[in-house]
Amino acid sequence: MSKDALFALSLFPYLGFLWFITRSGKMPRLALIGFYMTLVFVGVTIPAGIYAKIAYEKSLANVDWLHGGAEFFLTLSNILVVLGFRQAVIESKRSPKQNI
Repeated sequence: MSKDALFALSLFPYLGFLWFITRSGKMPRLALIGFYMTLVFVGVTIPAGIYAKIAYEKSLANVDWLHGGAEFFLTLSNILVVLGFRQAVIESKRSPKQNI
């Protein structure tokens, strides 16, 4: 199986993950936004990779300005996930423990 096919197939489990965590209502909102931003990263990376191949005849990893621009969205999504969980931890320390 090619890496491109594997990449495309990996989208389905991730969409399932997003569906379940969204429905659970237990994910910190900012972290949930961060996980959805990962889809934006994928959505930006695919056209950037195609453009790199067509315009420069190179892979995306070898066209620094395109690669850096695409990776920015992954960095942003990671920051949102971390800040979302950080906020949840801080809030849980402030509020009294609840019985689950």
